[in-house]
Amino acid sequence: MEITGSTTVITGANRGLGRALVDALLERGVKHIYASARNPQTVRVDERITPVALDVTDRAAIKRLAALATEADLLINNAGVAAFAPALDADPDGLAREFAVNFTGLYDMVRAFTPVLVKNKGALVNVLTLLAYAPAPPMAGYSASKAAAHSLTLALRPALTRAGVSVHGVYPGGIDTDMLAGVDTPKAAPRAVADAILDGIASGAEDIYPDPTSAQMSELWNTDPRAFTAAFTAMGS
Repeated sequence: MEITGSTTVITGANRGLGRALVDALLERGVKHIYASARNPQTVRVDERITPVALDVTDRAAIKRLAALATEADLLINNAGVAAFAPALDADPDGLAREFAVNFTGLYDMVRAFTPVLVKNKGALVNVLTLLAYAPAPPMAGYSASKAAAHSLTLALRPALTRAGVSVHGVYPGGIDTDMLAGVDTPKAAPRAVADAILDGIASGAEDIYPDPTSAQMSELWNTDPRAFTAAFTAMGS
C-alpha cells in the first residue's frame, strides 16, 4: 500500500507507539489522519489531523467514527492495555478490561470499518505482540487477549484479502513506552518501531516484526516453536 496520500484511522494515537505512528505518517505525506484517543486533547495538533474522542469499548462511538471517516483506506488498531499479573492472581475485572480493549474493541473496529476499507481497497493493521505467540506468565491476561487478536487476524485475512483489503499483523517485542516503564527488558524506540511498521505496510508484508528483538525471535518461532515458548515461559521463573 502507498502511505503517501492515504487517509488513516488510528486508535490510541495520543501516546507511545500511537503518537510515533502519527508522526511517521505525517512525515510520509498522508492526506489525513483521524487520530482517536480517550482524551483527544492530548493528540498532536496538525492541520491534517482530526482528533477524535474514542474508547474502543464503546461500540456506538466506533460506529460514529466509521460514519465520519468514509474516505479512510488505512486502519491501524493500536490501542491496547496491559496489566501485570500471573493467571491465578489476576484481578478478574482487570483481565476483562484487557479482553475488552485488546480483542473485542479491535474486533468492533474491524467490523465497523470493513465496508469502508473494502470500498477504498485499503489496508487493515492490527498491532499485536510477540506474546500473541507464547505467553509471558507475569502478563497472563495481556498475552491471552493478544493471542485471541492474533487468531482473529488470521481468521479475517482470507475474506478481506479476497475483497481487496490487505491484512497486516504487527508483532513487536518490548517498546520503550509507559506500558513497560520500570520493566527490565530490551526496548526499542517507538519511532523506530513506527517507521518499520509503515515500511512493512508499504512492502505488503503480512507479518511485520518491527524491531531487532521481534525479528530475531520470529526466526526462532519459525524454526523451533517449543524453544520460542520456553523463552517466554522463563519470564515467570
